[in-house]
Amino acid sequence: MSRAYLARQLAAFAPAPVALPWRERLRSSLGALFGIALTGGLAHWLIGPVASIPFLIAPMGASAVLLFAVPASPLAQPWSIMGGNLVSAAVGVTCALLIADPVAAAATAAAVSIAAMFALRCVHPPSGAVALTAVLGGPAVHALGYRFVIEPVALQSAVLLGSALVYHAATGHRYPHVPARTAAPAQPGFSRADLEALLRERDEWLDIDPADLEALLREASIRAYARTFGEVVCADVMTREVVSIGAQTTVREARRLLRRHDVKALPVIDAQRRVKGIVTRADLADDHAPHAGRLLASRLARLLAPRAGFDDPVDTLMSAPVRTVAATMPIAELVPIFAGRGHHHVPVVDAEERLTGIVTQADLISGLYHQSQARAPQGA
Repeated sequence: MSRAYLARQLAAFAPAPVALPWRERLRSSLGALFGIALTGGLAHWLIGPVASIPFLIAPMGASAVLLFAVPASPLAQPWSIMGGNLVSAAVGVTCALLIADPVAAAATAAAVSIAAMFALRCVHPPSGAVALTAVLGGPAVHALGYRFVIEPVALQSAVLLGSALVYHAATGHRYPHVPARTAAPAQPGFSRADLEALLRERDEWLDIDPADLEALLREASIRAYARTFGEVVCADVMTREVVSIGAQTTVREARRLLRRHDVKALPVIDAQRRVKGIVTRADLADDHAPHAGRLLASRLARLLAPRAGFDDPVDTLMSAPVRTVAATMPIAELVPIFAGRGHHHVPVVDAEERLTGIVTQADLISGLYHQSQARAPQGA
């Protein structure tokens, strides 16, 4: 065995870099602190000092990793944690009652739990530990019987899930995860059906929603495509007729402007036309909010903050500070903002930082398309 071969094999064990900002890592860690503390404290308060019922079981720690550190994973969604934990708890209790040998019971519980989670589409890795806890948890857990499914598993799972919903909404993070929506590509390419066919042909399951995978591939294609147009700047693709408002504009008037002009966001500017914030349909609880999941998240966030009335000024609920870009910025630098940072509309400012336009995803794609048509050889 050559040294080069051995080095390649050892290199395969090296972990991939974590492409997550330190701010998000800290937010995830604090979320787990909040979730586990709330789950343990509330369960202890509801159950009381009953020695036979654990107020916090170990699998909740693994669930917290998914719910707070990788909330976009299909394994971390509400149905996954609730369905996976409940079915695995029931399977574990059943195996403990029917199979005398603990090793055989544990192995059977893990295997049947996985099969059941696949069948019910609620795969949640910590649920395997729930099944083993039901089998190997000792006399106190065995004495509970099927009560173990409700207390502590269902109770703790529900509290931990509720804490994740509240924490993500309060910190401005989308959860439950809504799969990305993608428009048709600017030029012919792969389709969603192509991706689904390839995924079916694989002999392993990828931990990503097919819609998110499609969005990532399309955004990567757009980013690579945009690099060929380095001389095209934001001023060339932006919408120049921007509907903007002042900080003292009322919520009622802002909602009226959104509907009248059929736009999704309103930049908030001062007397010098400098951008101070932005309000969107979701911020204003507009009736045209596009997705029920996002609407639920925005409503939860508003429950945790002072609620703005129709006659209150928009500066009580606008997002600030807001990301702006220079009119002279090449669109190759603009694409990553849309592709990886969740922006759907970005205000464009001039050299004096005054609002001069706004760029949407549609503007960007349209600009790339028309530029490609202009570059295409005549008669091709």
